[in-house]
Amino acid sequence: MTKVDDALDVTIRAGRPEDAEAMHRAILAMGRGLGMKTKITSTAEDFRRCGFGSEAAFGSFVAEVGGELVGLCLYFPIFSTWRGRPGVFVQDLYVDERLRGQGVGGRLLREAASWSKARGGDYLRLAVDAENLAAQRFYERLGITWQKADREHAAYGDAFRALADAND
Repeated sequence: MTKVDDALDVTIRAGRPEDAEAMHRAILAMGRGLGMKTKITSTAEDFRRCGFGSEAAFGSFVAEVGGELVGLCLYFPIFSTWRGRPGVFVQDLYVDERLRGQGVGGRLLREAASWSKARGGDYLRLAVDAENLAAQRFYERLGITWQKADREHAAYGDAFRALADAND
């Protein structure tokens, strides 16, 4: 990756299919930074297949400098039955380490929040790795607070298949 000149303008735009490889590289870099790269099994083709078109499983915004992807916000719409309103869930937020602390992450999150608001949404949710204290502090500064009343649960692999196949 080339050096990014701080004086260059950062552009935020919707992700496009041709961004799939750069988006996947960003996710790999995020995993590497968290010491979890070996847990990532997705491919660039997964991003291209699942992130675009009429049946897209997620949306994305990218930050670019000089045509180079330097940030990524991968999100999807959600709905609160208690609030009776749509919202947005940010699955991944990545900013190239050369641009961290320069407002790129905040701009990407504001873009996702604006996207949701334009569709009647009034909230944003995300999950953060329990050990990623820097990210937690960053989110708190933006007013994205930890919800003590919630605890995320998940089913993956065999546990997911057991649930999905229970009615077969």
